[in-house]
Amino acid sequence: MTHSSEHRFVICIRTDDYPASLEKRKIYEDLRDADAEKHHQLRVIDESGEDYLYPKEYFVPVKLPKATEQVLVNVA
Repeated sequence: MTHSSEHRFVICIRTDDYPASLEKRKIYEDLRDADAEKHHQLRVIDESGEDYLYPKEYFVPVKLPKATEQVLVNVA
């Protein structure tokens, strides 16, 4: 798994096969995984507190102000 020091965030827009693991309209950190991206997936820390792969189309990228990003990273 490859992680970048830059934080990227996504908003969940679908939970089709994962209603217990993901919440619609919730912000998740994209843990940037090059192998997952090759398979059109994203690695995020889900509701279990663990990181898992999900279909990329379940999320949309969001650009947040740096101060907001830092708050989200600190509370994780």
